[in-house]
Amino acid sequence: MSAALEKNKTAASRLPSFAAGAPLFFIAGPCMMESRELVMETAGRLAAECEARGVPLIFKSSFDKANRTSADAGRGMGMEKGLQLLADIRARFRLPVLTDVHWPQQAAAAAEAGVDVLQVPAFLCRQTDLIAACAQTGKAALIKKGQFLSPREMLQVGEKARKFGAENILLCERGASFGYNNLVADMRSLMVMGASDFGVVFDATHSAQLPGAMGEKSGGEREMVAPLARAAVAVGVDGVFIETHPHPARALSDAATQWPLEEFGGLLDSLLAIDRARRA
Repeated sequence: MSAALEKNKTAASRLPSFAAGAPLFFIAGPCMMESRELVMETAGRLAAECEARGVPLIFKSSFDKANRTSADAGRGMGMEKGLQLLADIRARFRLPVLTDVHWPQQAAAAAEAGVDVLQVPAFLCRQTDLIAACAQTGKAALIKKGQFLSPREMLQVGEKARKFGAENILLCERGASFGYNNLVADMRSLMVMGASDFGVVFDATHSAQLPGAMGEKSGGEREMVAPLARAAVAVGVDGVFIETHPHPARALSDAATQWPLEEFGGLLDSLLAIDRARRA
């Protein structure tokens, strides 16, 4: 571990409360770490938008996109450079950071680097060894609900993480498979998972995805991101997950669904207004 990473992993960050009734929080960032410049620019602008509104933010980006449609698709900057970049963001912007891990060994490395929340990808949400490794780091865990699981089955995934020692557990809805190349976001899922004592997050951008629909890559319906996010907040969630990019059409991953960074503030305002109305 570099001296800079050793220093940065101890930087102060403010992990939002996941307790029932706590303020709505957001998880946001570019899908994949395409470059240091892009990730730092996005983190800075997100930090400013959320600070201006007093909104809790967890910054998210992936150092390795291990689940790609094509073998020729880019995967990111890799674990060593990616974890260093997350540590730098954590220190510079005082933001808690989140990234996904795909192997048990990656969980320990990410935790050691200071990552605040470890994400278990949807396709791996039943992998016991991976869940155990994340839980045993003592870090918060965000577990994406597999497109093939019911919300009640997902509660068992949360209990599995708890059995291995996880305390702060977030279950994340990201749509259910509906035939080929299509997802449906069932708002009942949020209520079923929300009746538990786990935190519940709605992934607005992946719920608008059309998996593999473009042959060599996934497609999506970006115009559905805002309506789905608004519906989820109206139902009641603890957090909203939004992947965002300065130039979505040029993004190297999930170009069809990432939310334009320049429109992030406007989407925040609409979601916060709905959240205030729901709580009232």
